[in-house]
Amino acid sequence: MSALAALVRAYDRMAARGEVPPFGYSRTEVGFCVVLDTDGAPAFPPIDLREGTGKRRTGKIFNLPTPLVQRTSGISSNFLWDKSAYSLGITAGSGKRTADEHEHFKSFHQRLLAGTQDPGLATFLRFLETWTPERFNVLGWQEDIKDANIVFALKDEYHERLLHQREAAHSIWMDLYTREQASEAQCLLTGEVGRVARSHPPIKGVWGAQSSGAFIVSFNATAFTSYGHDTAPISEASAFAYTSVLNRFLDRGSGHRLQVGDASTMFWAEATEQAAADAAEQIFASLLAVNENTESKKVGALLEKIAQGRPVSDLKPELPPGVRFHVLGLAPNAARLSVRFYIEDDFDVIATRYLRHLQRLRIEPPPHEPSPSLWRYLIETAVLRKSENIAPNLGGDWLRAILADTHYPLTLLSSVIMRLRVDHDVNALRVSLLKSILIKNFAMEAPVALDPDFTDKGYLLGRLFAVYEHIQEAALGRNVNATIRDKYYGAAAAQPRKVFALLGSGAGNHLSKIGKQRPGHRVNLEKAIGAIMDMMDPGDDPFPTSLSDKSQALFTLGYYHQRNEFFRKSDSADAAAVSETAP
Repeated sequence: MSALAALVRAYDRMAARGEVPPFGYSRTEVGFCVVLDTDGAPAFPPIDLREGTGKRRTGKIFNLPTPLVQRTSGISSNFLWDKSAYSLGITAGSGKRTADEHEHFKSFHQRLLAGTQDPGLATFLRFLETWTPERFNVLGWQEDIKDANIVFALKDEYHERLLHQREAAHSIWMDLYTREQASEAQCLLTGEVGRVARSHPPIKGVWGAQSSGAFIVSFNATAFTSYGHDTAPISEASAFAYTSVLNRFLDRGSGHRLQVGDASTMFWAEATEQAAADAAEQIFASLLAVNENTESKKVGALLEKIAQGRPVSDLKPELPPGVRFHVLGLAPNAARLSVRFYIEDDFDVIATRYLRHLQRLRIEPPPHEPSPSLWRYLIETAVLRKSENIAPNLGGDWLRAILADTHYPLTLLSSVIMRLRVDHDVNALRVSLLKSILIKNFAMEAPVALDPDFTDKGYLLGRLFAVYEHIQEAALGRNVNATIRDKYYGAAAAQPRKVFALLGSGAGNHLSKIGKQRPGHRVNLEKAIGAIMDMMDPGDDPFPTSLSDKSQALFTLGYYHQRNEFFRKSDSADAAAVSETAP
């Protein structure tokens, strides 16, 4: 099933629960309601529908007749609602064409509502005939009304319904919305014969896209036909359905979206039992740190078991069965949207893949944050740890690889290594990323904690570098202007031959100083160096000219493990700890 077809199916389920607007309507933020008396005059100052306090006040969401066209430079009115420039003829801006916009709003409704017998619509016509923009100041209405979206209601029923919610208004609107002549064809998404949509509603809320909305499917020339046939015959109902669902998922706080790099990612579930689908969405949201409150106990228990090293296969029975799960990633591309990835599978399959990913990230000692989000890991790859510096495609490619169970993008490996060369900050997040790449892409059994029997040269060199650093600290203290990590980490990891002879010479001087004060400590540190060197392949150069990215990742892993093994002990027991863990 394609992503759009799955979204159409989701619309049917969500519409039954009232979560998406009906055909021909869209969720729109409204600031004020103008209440009309029977003579068409405003009964009292407009009702402020906004919620919140101060500058953070936001309008109330209503299902309003969807705009007939996406306004850019032209003038086009909405049905029974619009921003103040159209509906009242006032604006906070320069208002060069406000008079034309308001006149269009009047003539548009006078043409549509001419001869109506509905008392509410007749009252609205009287309002249009008598209202002038100058009355705004005469009535002393508040300035916040300017440029807000305005709806209308009758005085006797504004608590119950708005003008556009009257049956007569709905009938007129649906006749207008479907009036445009369109060919009929078999819908590409549903297989049903219906009127082909000439244009699709805009999709709003995709990070980086135009605020007015962008499109997955769009046409701007008659060339996009094949022998007179539509190249993408999608019915009006299907076009409305998939865009309505996407706009709902992209809403703030919808619980169905997360941002991974430049990919706005949405997820949803379908199941015979709605409770199972809801549970799957909540678990997925919690796993990816979208909402820390949903299913927190259940997810916390799963993560705790992974932290304890339990196999993911043992956790599978705890996931809701019989749920089909969908994950869609969209990224901006000028006025259009590109589908970065679309994954559809059984929920237990997708969740198991993600849990295995978390298992690959296990490191000792773990990050300070109990369950870091994908974004938290991604900013470790960015210059200055700023989200805008994350490589454009990296987040989406990484999430797709996790959920599809494919190799991680190698740009993730190179990005982490580059940041380590520049800032030398070897932290748990970066090390766990490197470890997960080694396991997934290179099929290695990378150790979670210090492994004294792991003989990979990159890992051993990282451990040796950590011992040299510890020797420097033991001799000079930790308040050194520039440690060997500050000076040599990047070079040692990339080109060991250039650096390790110098580090060994410096360690000899530092050991002499340590020996004068703590001769036993010096002996244990020398044994630690010897034990690591003894594990090197005697027939191979212990300090190669260069290390591959894979070996540099192992260098970082070995350094992190050995370094933190020292931290686990007190200064008096550091050397003993190294002696015990080294073979």
